[in-house]
Amino acid sequence: MIGELIPYLAPTVVLLLILGSAIKILPEYQRGVVFFLGRFQGVKGPGLIIVIPGIQQIVRVDLRVIVLDVPSQDVISKDNVTVRVNAVLYFRVVDPERAIIRVEDFNSATSQLAQTTLRSVLGKHDLDEMLSERDKLNSDIQEIIDAQTEEWGIKVANVEIKHVDLNESMIRAIARQAEAERERRAKVIHAEGELQASKKLVEAADVMSGNSGSMQLRYLQTLADMSNTNSATIVFPLPMELMTTFLKESKPASPKKPEPEA
Repeated sequence: MIGELIPYLAPTVVLLLILGSAIKILPEYQRGVVFFLGRFQGVKGPGLIIVIPGIQQIVRVDLRVIVLDVPSQDVISKDNVTVRVNAVLYFRVVDPERAIIRVEDFNSATSQLAQTTLRSVLGKHDLDEMLSERDKLNSDIQEIIDAQTEEWGIKVANVEIKHVDLNESMIRAIARQAEAERERRAKVIHAEGELQASKKLVEAADVMSGNSGSMQLRYLQTLADMSNTNSATIVFPLPMELMTTFLKESKPASPKKPEPEA
């Protein structure tokens, strides 16, 4: 009985191996690009797929978002400052057919494109713009890369500049510039305060000059403030009108000229 089954054992094993290689199971996040004798046949998946071995070929494509780390690039800014910049790129495949047929390796192609675009875009801006306007630069780089990878069936979701590395001399220069800017603002604020105070003093002087009673009250307030101090020297302020009267009386009278004789 067993001897009669031996001739059928080898074909059965071969058939099982063929069926095993023909059955493909794709998860929800993958698609299979199927070729029939080298010719594109269609995109299949997810789930169970039957592929005829030797006649049909299948290439798996992941549809999840891919995080691509862009290597550090030496960039010369518009104001001739050399910096090293690296970034991170987020993209995903939206058309598996074009991602497999129209480009050899879409991961490598996207990485190279991101590097060249990063250098070209940042080279058009000054160093201050690189440090303060990253959101705008990220948006510009994302739009350029996305427009060129659309032909490959790839959608670039986001681009983020991670680091802008400067040399030590440039860091010290930026620190000195920031310190000078802070000093300038402090001087401007101080000057504005002095201007406002002088205007208020002029207004107060105009009010007090028109009312003698307010001048007397100010005089008494000054005496009260001086009495609260611990100083041994007390200075009594005198009105300028009184001092003017004393100065006039202290001046010697000019001698009269003798009258000529008749």
